[in-house]
Parts: sequence; structure tokens; C-alpha cells
Amino acid sequence: MKVGGIHLAGIATHLPERYPTQRAVEEGRYDEQDREDAGIESVPVAGDTPAPDLAVAAARTALARSGLAPEDIGAVLHSSVHFQGPDGWSAQHYVLRHTLDRPVTAVEVRQGCLGMLSALEMAAARLMAGADADAVLLTSGDNFSTPMVDRWRASKLFLLGDAGAGAVVSRRGGFARVLSVGAVSTPSMEELHRGGETLFPPGPTVGGTLNLEERREFWRQEWARGVPPPMGNFGDTVAAAADKALTEAGVAMADISRVCHIGFSQMPLQASFLDPLDIDEKRGIWEFTRTTGHLGAADPVAGLEHLWRTGQAGAGDLVLVIGASPGMEAGCAVVEITESHDPAGEDDHA
Repeated sequence: MKVGGIHLAGIATHLPERYPTQRAVEEGRYDEQDREDAGIESVPVAGDTPAPDLAVAAARTALARSGLAPEDIGAVLHSSVHFQGPDGWSAQHYVLRHTLDRPVTAVEVRQGCLGMLSALEMAAARLMAGADADAVLLTSGDNFSTPMVDRWRASKLFLLGDAGAGAVVSRRGGFARVLSVGAVSTPSMEELHRGGETLFPPGPTVGGTLNLEERREFWRQEWARGVPPPMGNFGDTVAAAADKALTEAGVAMADISRVCHIGFSQMPLQASFLDPLDIDEKRGIWEFTRTTGHLGAADPVAGLEHLWRTGQAGAGDLVLVIGASPGMEAGCAVVEITESHDPAGEDDHA
């Protein structure tokens, strides 16, 4: 979707204390060979902090940085990957209550790790359509420290890190302008993340856990007995999403200064994102994501905030922000930085 007149007024990430992967190996939580293969040095671990509280902490900082008041914001779009709290309860309204505390709509965006980019597209469309309020608050929060997932062994593609993220999307201006945002899916690959699990009763209701390695092993065994797995190349989906976003923004990949990608481990990151985009680690943000792992839906905001606040992306730079979710789906946004970060001019609430 080509975007006009929409800006990022404030962004923030709330990262708990980082847990070194070497420590996890020493404690028997993580295999040394897997650690070497992944290249991940640490992940943030939130302990018993509720996931929505991580989102609230980040959202409050993003709001403070935006310079906007609660009455300027007409909706909250909250994204998550893992469980948020009591079954049948509304995490998004908890976030609303503890941030804006206004009678506006609060919506949960269940789009996996692509949630915040999908929410950005929804927010941009809402604002361009003429919504009464001038801004939308995007939030995300996940804490994977539960019995339902083993962050160290759930997948060899990534290590799960806990984080909250917030972004204020505004018609009034900001430090960056959104030029385009959208996604491309390959639904024929949907089964890859389902494996041999039944749809009913849902796994978590009968004690099942999130283990993507078991599902990958299911397809390896199916292939060995002559049943082909769902075919497709996710790298092609990533490339198609990027091409779509670049075309809609009216720019080329050569114009992009930096790429914010999700926090995959080193080899999967190379195969699924860097190679399809024809970029190297230095043009991406590996130096950052190797210290955080995969932060669920918070990855895009965390990466963009890192580039902007460290001065690696300044006024005039174009940044490609890319994410992904099961489905399989990849999403991209092209963002133009319009104001370089000024540490002296910002009241830092992080």
C-alpha cells in the first residue's frame, strides 16, 4: 500500500535484562553446538513480568517521545505471539487503560511476528481514510518464560527473547515518514507450522507446548516415507514483499540505506532474508539482533529504534523494515528518516 502523509512520531522498545547464551549452555538449558550455529550472544528474559506490562512500559516511552497527548490518539492496536494473561481476558484493553485511559477502540492483531507491521498498515489506512483522531498507538508485548514454550529449544531458526514495543503513528509529523507498507503470503506453506498436530482440540488445551522442531521433524519423516512436504521457498516470499513495498514507495533497493530484519539465528537469517534481498550483514542489523534474538512482533520497532537512536540512520536515509509470520507471510515497510536523533533534545523515558 502506498502511504501518504503518515509519520512515526515516537517509537520505543522495552528490553529486560539480557541472558547470555553461554550461561544457558553452562546451566544445561541450551546445546553448545546449537549456540555456535545460531551466533546469538544473548536474549532478553523478563522473568515473571506480565507480557502486557512490557507493552505498557514501551508504549509510555513512545508516547512521551511523540509529543502527542492521549486525546490525540483514536485507537490502540496491540500485537502478541504468546499468551498474555487469563483466558477470555482482553490484554489490549489493559494496555489501553494503562496508557491512554480513554474510551477508544483497542484491537488485538493476531498476525504472529508480523503483528506490528500489519498493525502499521491498518493504522495508516485508518488515518488516511480520515479518522477523527490524528494518531494511532501500536503496541506489542511477549514474555516466553512460561511452561508452554522452551525458548532455548523451540526452534533452531531462532531464540525467543522477551520484549515490549510501542509506536505512535500520526498525521501530524514525526521523525520518520512511512512511504509504503504491505505484505505477501504463500498460503500453500501453511502446513509447515502445523506439522502433524490436529486442529481440535487445540494443543495448549490438552497440555501441548510450542515446539517447531517437532513439527519440522514430522515433515522430515513424511518425506522419508515418500510424502512430500508443502512446497515453497520463503525467501521468494520475502523478496516479493520487498519488491512490492519498494515499487509502491517509488524507490529501488539501491536507495535503501539499512534493512531492519527479524532476529533469526545467523544461518536462517542469511538464507531467508539477507540472500533474497541481496544484502550483507552490515547492511542489516545483525550486530543488534545477535544480542536480542527474536522478539516476536516487537522486532521491527526494536530494529528501527536501534538504527535511529544510535545514529546509524539519519535524516534523508531510507530504511526497509521487514517481518514475517507463519502462513507463510512476509511484510515490509519503507520508511524515510526525516529527523536525525538528537539525544540532547529528547526527554528519555526508557
